[in-house]
Amino acid sequence: MIQNIPLERILFLDIETVPQSASWNELSETEQYLWDKKTKFQRKEDVTAEQFYDRAGIMAEFGKIICITIGMVEKNETLKIKSFSGHDEKKMLQEFGEIFNSPRLYNVILCAHNGKEFDFPWIARRYLINGMQPPAPFQMFGKKPWEIPHIDTMELWKFGDYKSFVSLELLAHVFGIPTPKDDIDGSMVSSIYYIEKDLQRIVDYCEKDVLTLANIFRRMRQEDLLKRNINLD
Repeated sequence: MIQNIPLERILFLDIETVPQSASWNELSETEQYLWDKKTKFQRKEDVTAEQFYDRAGIMAEFGKIICITIGMVEKNETLKIKSFSGHDEKKMLQEFGEIFNSPRLYNVILCAHNGKEFDFPWIARRYLINGMQPPAPFQMFGKKPWEIPHIDTMELWKFGDYKSFVSLELLAHVFGIPTPKDDIDGSMVSSIYYIEKDLQRIVDYCEKDVLTLANIFRRMRQEDLLKRNINLD
């Protein structure tokens, strides 16, 4: 039961991603060809590969991470939050990976919403693409399912119903948690990053998602909401 998991062992996590390039025209011919081939069966007949490029931010082969926010619960029932962000993805991933050298994060459990389908594999793939090994909690090869330290709140909500998808925003609503989408939502991240060039606004949004994620997990355990504190040491 999730009530038996020590809350202080859980690292709540969310990432924000964008296409690797601001526009289709910035891609090389090879990249355009590979994108066309990759998405051929995902596009409607009247949608070109160029028109579909705004979805590159959801594919690790064609996107990049611009923000990773983590949160851990302190004994005083406060969620301490820290964000890693920037335009240099490799440097950001290096800084993020260093946190797993801390004794506190030995045997840490990762928690994200739709993390098993998105956040966890995305992070691992981008490490490899940037020429680095993923941190230990993201490495799954050779492990039995119950040995993988991952919690996915979407999976918890499914209760075995694999046909169902539920957004973080909807779960926040049904559990009476303030919405994290009071400023922007995921569909706006790319334009805010490339056109408005407002990375801090994206970081703020990511931090709200992590607080909401942690509180959804708390509600699933029938526990009170957490307070928020920035700067996780």
